[in-house]
Amino acid sequence: MNGKNFRMPARRLATVATATALAAGPAALAGAGSAHATGDEGRASAVVLRTGLDVSLLNKTVNVPLAVSLNEVQAPQSAEKTALTAELNGVNNGQAFSVLNAEVASAKANVTGTKAEASTDLAHAKLHVPGLPLLSVIELGAVKSEASCEAGKTPVAKSNVLGDVTVLGKKVTLTAGGPTEVKVPGVGEVRLDLSKRETTSRTAAATALELTVSVNPLKLNVAEVEGTLTLAKATCESPAAPASAAPSETPAGDVKPQGAPAEAGLAETGGNSLTPYLAGGAIALLLAGGGAVAVARRGRS
Repeated sequence: MNGKNFRMPARRLATVATATALAAGPAALAGAGSAHATGDEGRASAVVLRTGLDVSLLNKTVNVPLAVSLNEVQAPQSAEKTALTAELNGVNNGQAFSVLNAEVASAKANVTGTKAEASTDLAHAKLHVPGLPLLSVIELGAVKSEASCEAGKTPVAKSNVLGDVTVLGKKVTLTAGGPTEVKVPGVGEVRLDLSKRETTSRTAAATALELTVSVNPLKLNVAEVEGTLTLAKATCESPAAPASAAPSETPAGDVKPQGAPAEAGLAETGGNSLTPYLAGGAIALLLAGGGAVAVARRGRS
């Protein structure tokens, strides 16, 4: 009776140990083999107008910086802005001064897991600087810039200036071969760089127009205006290319067609995906069996 009483718990112990080893096997393997790959996110930005001007006032010895951005957007996520005017306060005898007027002025930026892109559109626009409220620094029909950066592909930058362009009241013809300079006696001069584009292995930047301005209007309490004006700029940086899939560690010779005879597996010396579970179960059975024998011997004694 005593022997039987001790054998039953030993058998149950062996069963529980085996089940525990088999259940723990998949969890342990999953924890050891899991990995999360992280890559750099893409970036994109767009701006219709950006100014970097210094305005010297007649009755003061200091310069007033004029820093205005119209429709500036940045993304790792989608962004879009549309505004038609940009105004500046404090340089027009206390009244708001309009820097840009346009019928269309929009900027867009969008980033996904595989692509970053940005674009700007500006149409029928007039740009003014303080001291020249009636004379436009530049008037233009339409400008557009685009930048597209897709993971694993060459970035693309495009910019176009369409229609007539008038600078300080003079109609000009812009060329991509070099800058265009316009000088007006008693007013000032403007230098225009057309369609600047730059690309690298992962980035792209397109600027439709960049103006270097130096005017001396001597009106509205403004003595001189100098600096740069950027129209329709788009930039992007592509997301990191996805890592290529790692080759399988299982040799091609271990792959067997479906329906192969069961005896074919008896002569194999290699392992497969069930090997860790079988090994764990065998170890558990040996441990449990040894424990059962020891318990049985103690009962007999």
